[in-house]
Parts: sequence; structure tokens; C-alpha cells
Amino acid sequence: MNLLTRIALLSLAAAWTSASLAAGASFYRCKDAQGKAHYSSSMPAECQGRDTDVLNDRGTVINTIEGEQTHAKTLAREAEEAQRLKERNERAQQDHVLLETYLTVADIERLRDQRLEMLEAQLKVAEQHVGTLHDRLDQLKQQSARFKPYNEAPNAPPLPDHIAEALIITVKSMAVDRETIQFKKNEQAELTTKFASDIKRFKEIRELK
Repeated sequence: MNLLTRIALLSLAAAWTSASLAAGASFYRCKDAQGKAHYSSSMPAECQGRDTDVLNDRGTVINTIEGEQTHAKTLAREAEEAQRLKERNERAQQDHVLLETYLTVADIERLRDQRLEMLEAQLKVAEQHVGTLHDRLDQLKQQSARFKPYNEAPNAPPLPDHIAEALIITVKSMAVDRETIQFKKNEQAELTTKFASDIKRFKEIRELK
């Protein structure tokens, strides 16, 4: 049941309860924003949107109608409780997977090292490619130095299209590779953190030192 549906059902339930109890109610009692108490045999205008006690003919509170602020706090508290329950269930599921996947801490460390080695190999390939592209860019810059706009000589010819295109492609490729390198480094850090957390939790569950 989602939050909106829950709010609607709670509102309907509150309205039904209030209507049912109102038949046997003698008074309504509330306090306005200034703290002044109001009593009436029907819902006072000052009580609209505020916590209101429903009293019987003996003056006993038989129900309390939540005001807007109290109702909002109730919903917020229930949402927090639902979130905590969700987190507990997710943790229980994660613990189950952890115990089903690994038998020892060494198993976790072995998989961690395999994943990190794979990322390190991918990083080296990307870094080597950046180095190759950097050398290519230096060559293109040297070639471009004979042409406008890189050469300010009045008789310098315009930059050929194929060199201009090669410059653009090389610069873009280097940017892509650098993004890949940063992504892989972030992935390494996240992987290291995740496996450290898994190892810590595994030891807690198994009561290992």
C-alpha cells in the first residue's frame, strides 16, 4: 500500500469514526492558536484543523480528532517506521545472500582481489591509449603549426580539413578515455568499500575476530 492510499484510508477512517462518535457526543473541546479553550455541542469553527477532544455527557473524552499538524506528524512517524522496517528487511536479505555466497572471509577477499585486478587491467589499457593519443596530438600540433590559424605568417596556408578533423577526433577520444579512467577509479573505490563492508558484516554474523 503506497503512502497516498494510506493517507486516503486514514482520512476516511477518521471521518467515519468522528461521525459515529459524534452521535453520542455532548461536547467538542479544543484550544485555538492563542491557547484559549473552546467548548460546543457542535464542532466549533475555532477547532477546524486543530486537535479536538470529543466528550460524552459525563465530560469523559471518548475520542480525539487529530488536527492537521498532529495528523501530519503521525503520517511522518509511520513513514519513518515503514522505512526502518524496509531497511531491516533489506539487511536481513543481504545477510542471507552473504552467508549463502561465502563460506569464509578468504572467499570474499579472493573475489575482491579478482574484481580489483580486472579493473586495474582495464585502467592500464585506457591509460596506455591516452598516452598513444597524446603522442598523436603532439604530431598533429606540429603539423598544424605550418597553417593558419596556428601560424600567423601572412602567407601561411589555411589548415587542411583532414588535419582539423584529426585534431577534433583525437581531443574527443582523449576526453572519453579520461572519463573512462575516472569512472574505473571510482568503481575501484566503491568496490573496495563494498567488500570491506561485506567482510565486516560477515565477521559479525559468524562472530569472527
